Amino acid sequence: MKNSFRKKPLALLLDEMKGEHRLHRVLGPVALTSLGVGAIIGTGIFVLIGVAAHDKAGPAVMLSFALAGLACVFAALCYAEFASMAPVAGSAYTYAYATLGELFAWIIGWDLILEYAVASATVAHGWSHYFQDFIGIFGYHMPALLARAPLDFDPDTGLLSTTGAFFDLPAVLIALAVTVVLVKGIRESARFNTAMVIVKVAIVLLVIVLGAMYVNPANWQPFAPFGYSGFSMFGKTILGETGPAGAPVGVLAGAAMIFFAYIGFDSVSTHAEEARNPQRDVPIGLIASLIICTVLYIAVAAVITGMIPYDRINIDAPVSDAFRQVGLGWAQFLVSLGAITGITSVLLVMMLSQPRVFLAMARDGLLPKSFFGAIHERYRTPWKSTILTGLFVALLGAFLPLRLLAELVNIGTLFAFVIVCTAVLIMRRTHPEAERPFRAPLVPFVPVAGILTCLLLMFSLPAENWWRLIVWLAIGFCIYFFYGRHHSILTKHQE
Repeated sequence: MKNSFRKKPLALLLDEMKGEHRLHRVLGPVALTSLGVGAIIGTGIFVLIGVAAHDKAGPAVMLSFALAGLACVFAALCYAEFASMAPVAGSAYTYAYATLGELFAWIIGWDLILEYAVASATVAHGWSHYFQDFIGIFGYHMPALLARAPLDFDPDTGLLSTTGAFFDLPAVLIALAVTVVLVKGIRESARFNTAMVIVKVAIVLLVIVLGAMYVNPANWQPFAPFGYSGFSMFGKTILGETGPAGAPVGVLAGAAMIFFAYIGFDSVSTHAEEARNPQRDVPIGLIASLIICTVLYIAVAAVITGMIPYDRINIDAPVSDAFRQVGLGWAQFLVSLGAITGITSVLLVMMLSQPRVFLAMARDGLLPKSFFGAIHERYRTPWKSTILTGLFVALLGAFLPLRLLAELVNIGTLFAFVIVCTAVLIMRRTHPEAERPFRAPLVPFVPVAGILTCLLLMFSLPAENWWRLIVWLAIGFCIYFFYGRHHSILTKHQE
């Protein structure tokens, strides 16, 4: 067990960027910010805003977005400090290895798989609903057996039910299409993402400006029908009301759910090794993308809940359906098109990030390097793990429901943020002399505030999410102790 807490020296991290296994440095601050915006704006605005407003917070979902954004600001500042210190692939996994030791690094790396891969499946699920909404405008419809996942989650009973469908075919097809683009290369992926970001930001601004003309302030009353709290401990409500199935509801509970909408910003740090000037560009990309998206989120939440009563929001395609309900069919067409474009870019960035985490873990010997560390000779991308990620995303998106996937992702992401904020505190004490081109301000307040706000949101999730996290981590522990610990690069260095 003593060896499991070995820390990876910063010098060794930097050495790994040399040689045949390094990635191309082609991304500048605009491209990194675009990747962040590409990952953030999409599912939160076009999908999860409906679930959170309808089931958890009502019009007060605006406050839920603000609270979740605040937690992300603290975490983003900590991510930026680490990314400037160690500009290599791996994100929170790499930072944990340098500060908390190998076992904690494995835990966070395994947890990031839960974040990126399962998040991608959630996004593919949302893409499918908007795609079907889009083709429905022209009178086309997917066969019922191939239009949705075979399982659904009922928040009123807390149980899974069958839908009668075989699988969600559009979710499978988009996951496989994005996989092909990602294997081609980071430059092509970044250009494709930038084009989609321009389109979807334009559509989001259209939603805000046009939708504001149809806002009825009476729809904001009552503003917080489920209350302002929703704090729970492992599913037992401590403060606030509970929903029909006993799950917490309120502003906090809404923030815990729509937190998923923000997780894209930390994917910027996974591309530090592909940044031209990571010490400067990665912090810019992290913070700029987070600020831009938070403002847009709150504005869209205000418009949608003002256009129609919160209990009439369509949870599958909330934005486009809101325009349909106020009689703007042509706007429904544009919003659906923007949603498809926006959610595609989210899926691209999420699926782009996952193989980079696999790559970092394979470099350390914790996963088989011949597969997860394989870099394509021509495209210089981790092509084998990219294909594996695509197949995994397609499988989950085809068979599991949106509500179940979204909450499962959130607890894993929040856990990763807690680790990163903790790691900043430790590194400031253990390596005060280390060069920090970007320093998180107001330490220890910022990392401590990040830890507390993320834990607050974690506790506000239903109890089942904690059990799913525990089961996922238990599987990870088995892999680490039976494989990773014995094949670790640090073990070979000691020998």
